[in-house]
Amino acid sequence: MPHVAVPPALPGIQGLLVGYPGSGAVLSTLAQTLLRGDSPLSVPDRELIAAWVSSRNQCAFCTGSHAAAARHTGPEIAARVDAVLANGPEAAGDPRLTALLHVAAEVAAAVAPVSDTAIQAARDAGADDRMIHDTVLIAAAFCMYNRYVDGLATVAPPAPEAYDGMGAMLAQQGYVRG
Repeated sequence: MPHVAVPPALPGIQGLLVGYPGSGAVLSTLAQTLLRGDSPLSVPDRELIAAWVSSRNQCAFCTGSHAAAARHTGPEIAARVDAVLANGPEAAGDPRLTALLHVAAEVAAAVAPVSDTAIQAARDAGADDRMIHDTVLIAAAFCMYNRYVDGLATVAPPAPEAYDGMGAMLAQQGYVRG
Protein backbone atom coordinates (compact mmCIF):
# COMPACT_ATOMS: atom_id res chain seq x y z
CA MET A 1 0.00 0.00 0.00
CA PRO A 2 1.46 3.39 -0.96
CA HIS A 3 2.73 5.60 1.85
CA VAL A 4 0.84 8.63 0.46
CA ALA A 5 -2.57 9.11 -1.12
CA VAL A 6 -2.59 8.37 -4.85
CA PRO A 7 -5.38 7.46 -7.28
CA PRO A 8 -5.83 3.73 -6.62
CA ALA A 9 -6.10 2.66 -10.25
CA LEU A 10 -2.77 4.21 -11.23
CA PRO A 11 0.35 2.14 -10.46
CA GLY A 12 3.90 3.34 -9.94
CA ILE A 13 4.78 6.89 -10.82
CA GLN A 14 1.50 7.37 -12.68
CA GLY A 15 -0.42 7.79 -9.42
CA LEU A 16 2.22 10.13 -8.02
CA LEU A 17 2.19 12.34 -11.13
CA VAL A 18 -1.61 12.66 -11.01
CA GLY A 19 -1.91 12.84 -7.23
CA TYR A 20 0.79 15.52 -6.92
CA PRO A 21 0.43 17.57 -10.12
CA GLY A 22 2.88 20.33 -9.14
CA SER A 23 5.86 18.01 -8.93
CA GLY A 24 4.24 15.68 -11.47
CA ALA A 25 4.40 18.28 -14.23
CA VAL A 26 8.08 18.95 -13.57
CA LEU A 27 8.97 15.26 -13.46
CA SER A 28 7.01 14.55 -16.66
CA THR A 29 8.75 17.40 -18.45
CA LEU A 30 12.13 16.15 -17.28
CA ALA A 31 11.39 12.64 -18.56
CA GLN A 32 10.19 14.09 -21.88
CA THR A 33 13.37 16.14 -22.23
CA LEU A 34 15.68 13.27 -21.35
CA LEU A 35 13.95 10.49 -23.26
CA ARG A 36 12.40 12.32 -26.23
CA GLY A 37 14.29 15.61 -26.51
CA ASP A 38 17.29 16.42 -28.66
CA SER A 39 20.09 13.90 -28.18
CA PRO A 40 22.59 11.99 -30.31
CA LEU A 41 21.28 8.86 -28.56
CA SER A 42 18.27 7.21 -30.14
CA VAL A 43 14.95 7.04 -28.29
CA PRO A 44 15.22 3.24 -27.97
CA ASP A 45 18.72 3.52 -26.51
CA ARG A 46 17.62 6.17 -24.01
CA GLU A 47 14.64 4.04 -22.96
CA LEU A 48 16.98 1.07 -22.59
CA ILE A 49 19.33 3.12 -20.40
CA ALA A 50 16.34 4.08 -18.22
CA ALA A 51 15.21 0.44 -17.99
CA TRP A 52 18.76 -0.80 -17.30
CA VAL A 53 19.35 1.68 -14.47
CA SER A 54 15.91 0.87 -13.05
CA SER A 55 16.72 -2.84 -13.13
CA ARG A 56 20.04 -2.18 -11.35
CA ASN A 57 18.06 -0.27 -8.71
CA GLN A 58 15.50 -3.10 -8.51
CA CYS A 59 12.60 -0.77 -9.33
CA ALA A 60 10.11 -3.15 -10.93
CA PHE A 61 7.69 -0.46 -12.11
CA CYS A 62 10.28 1.69 -13.89
CA THR A 63 12.07 -1.35 -15.34
CA GLY A 64 8.81 -2.75 -16.68
CA SER A 65 7.43 0.47 -18.09
CA HIS A 66 10.65 1.71 -19.76
CA ALA A 67 11.53 -1.71 -21.13
CA ALA A 68 8.03 -1.85 -22.63
CA ALA A 69 8.42 1.66 -24.05
CA ALA A 70 11.71 0.66 -25.68
CA ARG A 71 10.17 -2.53 -27.07
CA HIS A 72 7.42 -0.48 -28.72
CA THR A 73 9.92 1.57 -30.70
CA GLY A 74 10.57 -1.39 -33.02
CA PRO A 75 10.71 -5.19 -33.16
CA GLU A 76 14.50 -5.29 -33.51
CA ILE A 77 14.79 -3.33 -30.28
CA ALA A 78 12.57 -5.69 -28.28
CA ALA A 79 15.10 -8.52 -28.47
CA ARG A 80 17.94 -6.17 -27.48
CA VAL A 81 16.04 -4.89 -24.43
CA ASP A 82 15.22 -8.39 -23.25
CA ALA A 83 18.79 -9.58 -23.82
CA VAL A 84 20.35 -6.68 -21.91
CA LEU A 85 17.95 -6.99 -18.98
CA ALA A 86 18.58 -10.73 -18.78
CA ASN A 87 22.30 -10.86 -19.55
CA GLY A 88 23.82 -7.40 -19.04
CA PRO A 89 25.32 -4.73 -21.29
CA GLU A 90 27.40 -7.09 -23.43
CA ALA A 91 24.13 -8.45 -24.83
CA ALA A 92 23.40 -5.05 -26.44
CA GLY A 93 25.21 -6.11 -29.62
CA ASP A 94 26.62 -2.60 -30.08
CA PRO A 95 29.98 -1.70 -28.51
CA ARG A 96 29.07 1.96 -27.98
CA LEU A 97 25.76 1.14 -26.28
CA THR A 98 27.47 -1.58 -24.21
CA ALA A 99 30.03 0.95 -22.97
CA LEU A 100 27.34 3.55 -22.22
CA LEU A 101 25.30 0.98 -20.26
CA HIS A 102 28.40 0.32 -18.16
CA VAL A 103 28.67 4.07 -17.53
CA ALA A 104 24.99 4.11 -16.50
CA ALA A 105 25.54 1.14 -14.17
CA GLU A 106 28.34 3.01 -12.41
CA VAL A 107 26.05 6.01 -11.90
CA ALA A 108 23.41 3.71 -10.41
CA ALA A 109 25.92 1.96 -8.16
CA ALA A 110 27.33 4.93 -6.25
CA VAL A 111 27.29 8.67 -5.82
CA ALA A 112 30.80 9.06 -7.18
CA PRO A 113 32.55 9.99 -10.37
CA VAL A 114 32.19 7.46 -13.16
CA SER A 115 35.52 5.69 -13.51
CA ASP A 116 38.05 6.94 -16.03
CA THR A 117 38.10 3.38 -17.37
CA ALA A 118 34.36 3.40 -18.14
CA ILE A 119 34.54 6.84 -19.74
CA GLN A 120 37.54 5.85 -21.87
CA ALA A 121 35.79 2.65 -22.96
CA ALA A 122 32.79 4.72 -24.05
CA ARG A 123 35.03 7.11 -25.98
CA ASP A 124 36.93 4.20 -27.56
CA ALA A 125 33.58 2.75 -28.68
CA GLY A 126 32.62 6.02 -30.40
CA ALA A 127 30.72 7.94 -27.72
CA ASP A 128 31.23 11.69 -27.71
CA ASP A 129 30.85 14.16 -24.84
CA ARG A 130 27.13 14.67 -25.46
CA MET A 131 26.41 10.93 -25.46
CA ILE A 132 28.32 10.49 -22.20
CA HIS A 133 26.59 13.54 -20.71
CA ASP A 134 23.13 12.34 -21.72
CA THR A 135 23.81 8.82 -20.41
CA VAL A 136 24.95 10.09 -17.02
CA LEU A 137 22.01 12.49 -16.77
CA ILE A 138 19.44 9.82 -17.71
CA ALA A 139 21.01 7.39 -15.23
CA ALA A 140 21.09 9.98 -12.43
CA ALA A 141 17.50 11.04 -13.08
CA PHE A 142 16.32 7.44 -13.06
CA CYS A 143 18.02 6.83 -9.75
CA MET A 144 15.79 9.66 -8.46
CA TYR A 145 12.66 8.37 -10.22
CA ASN A 146 13.31 4.85 -8.89
CA ARG A 147 13.70 6.08 -5.33
CA TYR A 148 10.58 8.23 -5.65
CA VAL A 149 8.46 5.34 -6.93
CA ASP A 150 9.77 2.72 -4.50
CA GLY A 151 10.39 5.07 -1.57
CA LEU A 152 6.67 5.85 -1.45
CA ALA A 153 5.79 2.16 -1.82
CA THR A 154 3.74 2.61 -4.98
CA VAL A 155 2.14 -0.43 -6.57
CA ALA A 156 4.06 -2.26 -9.30
CA PRO A 157 1.99 -4.73 -11.31
CA PRO A 158 3.69 -8.14 -11.02
CA ALA A 159 2.79 -9.40 -14.51
CA PRO A 160 5.17 -8.26 -17.28
CA GLU A 161 2.27 -7.94 -19.72
CA ALA A 162 0.74 -5.25 -17.48
CA TYR A 163 3.42 -2.88 -18.78
CA ASP A 164 2.74 -3.42 -22.47
CA GLY A 165 -0.06 -0.83 -22.72
CA MET A 166 1.98 1.70 -20.74
CA GLY A 167 4.94 1.11 -23.04
CA ALA A 168 2.83 1.56 -26.16
CA MET A 169 1.41 4.82 -24.83
CA LEU A 170 4.85 6.16 -23.85
CA ALA A 171 6.34 5.21 -27.21
CA GLN A 172 3.51 6.95 -29.09
CA GLN A 173 2.75 9.95 -26.87
CA GLY A 174 5.83 10.57 -24.78
CA TYR A 175 5.76 11.77 -21.20
CA VAL A 176 3.88 15.06 -21.25
CA ARG A 177 0.13 14.94 -21.68
CA GLY A 178 -1.54 17.88 -23.39
